[in-house]
Amino acid sequence: MSRLYVVARTPEEIGRHFKVDVVPEIAVPSETIEGGPGLIVIEKDGLRLLKSVSWGFPRQTRGMQFNSEPPGRIGLVADLTNPLWDRIVFDPRYRCLIPITHFANPDGPKGRKTRAWFSNTKEPLLAWAGFCRNTPEFGPVFAGMTMTANELVRPFNDRMPVLLKRAEWDLWLHGSIKDVIACQFREPLPSDEFEVLPTCDLWRGGMPPRPKSFLNPETMPI
Repeated sequence: MSRLYVVARTPEEIGRHFKVDVVPEIAVPSETIEGGPGLIVIEKDGLRLLKSVSWGFPRQTRGMQFNSEPPGRIGLVADLTNPLWDRIVFDPRYRCLIPITHFANPDGPKGRKTRAWFSNTKEPLLAWAGFCRNTPEFGPVFAGMTMTANELVRPFNDRMPVLLKRAEWDLWLHGSIKDVIACQFREPLPSDEFEVLPTCDLWRGGMPPRPKSFLNPETMPI
């Protein structure tokens, strides 16, 4: 999966959808990339909270340490056995829901790749299964778990987000490690629930999703 997604909703809409107890005055990013701000829903002391934190856990290889380089970011959880995650995947305290309406994949030839956006037609605002933690390097951070892509996404990328249905939210937030593993290795949501929105926007520096009338190259404004 690529490292670009959007939640195209207001804080109030997100709060109502996820049954957040108190919706804070919070900015919704126009898009989220690794290192940038994103919104997550957590449960703490019996309350469901909406927070803005940065996307990507700190990651520093031995080579980076040897060269005194600062840590990088890793925002996607593909391998649960990676030592980077072994302290958090077992503990429900580190689970979160990531509100998401669209995720992107690059399309086209190298050097001229554009943004192709994917969204779910049955439930436009979804929860992406995520992990979160407070870190010394970057403060509060989050990452999203990925899985094998469905047939619609696969020509663009062999991975996609683990998207949770509403009935699965509590299981994700409070379940066991077996539940986490089951979520990652189940079948992805079917292709017929998704649509792909091709654009003429360059991958780097492009725009978030727009109305369909602006997504067809033949109708793009000059």
